[in-house]
Amino acid sequence: MGIWRIPYFLYPKGVEFMKKRAVVALGHRALGTNLPKQMEATRKTSKVIADLIEDGYQVAVTHSNAPQVGMIHTAMNEFGKVHEDYTAAPMSVCSAMSQGYIGYDLQNAIREELLNRGIYRTVSTILTQVIVDPYDEAFYTPTKILGRYMNAEEAGEERKKGNYVVEEPGKGFRRIVSAPNPVSIVEIDAIRALLDADQIVIACGGGGIPVLQQDNHLKGASAVIEKDLIAGKMAEEVDADELIILTSVEKVKINLGRPEEEALGEISVEEAKMYMEEGHFGEYNMLPKLSASVEFIGKRKGRRAVITSFECLKDALKGRNGTWVSE
Repeated sequence: MGIWRIPYFLYPKGVEFMKKRAVVALGHRALGTNLPKQMEATRKTSKVIADLIEDGYQVAVTHSNAPQVGMIHTAMNEFGKVHEDYTAAPMSVCSAMSQGYIGYDLQNAIREELLNRGIYRTVSTILTQVIVDPYDEAFYTPTKILGRYMNAEEAGEERKKGNYVVEEPGKGFRRIVSAPNPVSIVEIDAIRALLDADQIVIACGGGGIPVLQQDNHLKGASAVIEKDLIAGKMAEEVDADELIILTSVEKVKINLGRPEEEALGEISVEEAKMYMEEGHFGEYNMLPKLSASVEFIGKRKGRRAVITSFECLKDALKGRNGTWVSE
């Protein structure tokens, strides 16, 4: 059985006890694609988070939600069709639901893993809203495909509601939504307070619930936010030291699929910008990860970011793997 740890704020005065603060962004592999797989995946993910806590980190976690929010959106809309007293759920509500049920599994898995190691920490999930700009160009060019396939009649009904639909030849039609940039995090003070109290916080799940600010009213937006971009924004606003982006590969590569393919180890912000400008990274794959890293590091000296896989994180934190971006 491990040692029971004392939160840093209970240490005697004069005792040096500095902790690194990190935001960890979890991709699809961390969560699975359905309820049983999600529970299994979060148990594995919890070990990675617990390792960071043991290494002296304060941790905020954010995560993807693409399969989950699509499932919820489809389920709620289908239910509304066959039950006249119910209505379809807007995207903002589906995002909130996905944050709740992913956070539920994730916080319980992390709590259990920590207790198994003799570490007591409260783990909390915050339903997090993220303000977006109503004039963001992304609203005019939706790109994120969502939900089930529809026939032409159903697609027409969606268009009448003002929604965008795209056709996939031979398969049918699917809803498509915008992916605006995050402007600010509504619940950031609560996230900071939990971190300052040496607790683990799960926030901005699925990129956060996109909302439009109308005076004091927050109106849900029919959109999604890139998980990596909000991870960088949250890391910036909680004054983190490190941004840890966990994905399916151990290192970022340039010239992917070519004879001159190269895995990147330690690179500077300027090198990262150069590679992005040269078009080495997919718009919805590595590009948001590099963009978030560059933006985060540029806000304060001494910060750094790593992009790597779950399996390689331990080695990456020792400087032996992963793609590190720094000044």
